[in-house]
Amino acid sequence: MENQFTELGIPEKLVEGLSAMGIETPTPIQLKAIPFLLQNGGDFIAQAQTGTGKTAAFGLPLLSKIQPAKNEIQGLVIAPTRELAKQIGKQLFRFTKFTEKIFIETLTGGDQIDRQAAALQRPTHIVVATPGRLLDLLERRALSLEKVQFLILDEADEMLKMGFQKQLSRIIEAASRRQSMWLFSATIPKGIQNMIQDYMKRDAFTLKIDQHHVVNKDITHKYIVTPRAQRLERIVEFLERRPNERGVIFCRTIVSAKSLADQLIRRGQSLELIHGDLMQSERDKVMRSFKKSRVPLLIATDVVARGIDVEGLAFVLHAQLPDQIEYYTHRSGRTGRAGRKGLSILFIEQKEKPQLQALAADLSLHFTEWG
Repeated sequence: MENQFTELGIPEKLVEGLSAMGIETPTPIQLKAIPFLLQNGGDFIAQAQTGTGKTAAFGLPLLSKIQPAKNEIQGLVIAPTRELAKQIGKQLFRFTKFTEKIFIETLTGGDQIDRQAAALQRPTHIVVATPGRLLDLLERRALSLEKVQFLILDEADEMLKMGFQKQLSRIIEAASRRQSMWLFSATIPKGIQNMIQDYMKRDAFTLKIDQHHVVNKDITHKYIVTPRAQRLERIVEFLERRPNERGVIFCRTIVSAKSLADQLIRRGQSLELIHGDLMQSERDKVMRSFKKSRVPLLIATDVVARGIDVEGLAFVLHAQLPDQIEYYTHRSGRTGRAGRKGLSILFIEQKEKPQLQALAADLSLHFTEWG
């Protein structure tokens, strides 16, 4: 069967890369965004959660429009976190496996800035960056945004929540000669509305993807009702019954993640722990270890959920309910990838059942009790 991305107008060599990755069927946002972004030069606004396939939705049109013969930065992608920026950069690189060489640089804090500045002296067509590090390099005059044609802001609302509004304004103004700006945001709060009004064309194409289309249909959603005092025992029981499978356990806070990791290690579990207080080099070391299957289990907090891109994870456990509905999407989306079946299990107390019901209603999911 022909790869369905061909019908959207994606160039043949990029489609070959998608097929090699096992990506053959577009998601709702890809079906709607890709034809517009390929055929039009205007501004674009998409309201969509993480997990909808946004990277391919903007990445494939961006790569299609890059002119490899021109040794200049033509595309700029801004993301809120190091993990997400690196994930985007890696994904774009994988898309180009069969294309003419397109050079992509990922610029984030935590990595040596001198090394990044040196790398920018080589041919660079696309930059993926976090706001702070990009501005640091701009101030050093290590790069110029004057030739940028396509500016993409991914998870724009998250960047405003993190206090990057002034930095984003400076970046947008530095790329003032752009042909178009593509903005992706889960929500459109007042700050985003102001940004749209100040920096985007009035006829910007707007797309909204319903939350009902967000969660991967290959994931089975379960819950376990247990008192907090017995939660550790139930988690251990689950893990001991699935000794040859790999997965991630999510906690709301760093304190709870550290506590659970310590308790599981004492119970003989082999694991890695990742959270927002770790230095970038430490996070990278943890993820390398986990990706190479040196340990079967990873404990993580929500802040790093979107940077966990590991194939073949059999399950995701939620030691606590997430603070926000979209965090459940980020968490559960770590399993059931690349066409495989996945399992997502929430551990809740009896009093939290109404919250589970609200979560199920908001995401149009069906939860059944485990066991």
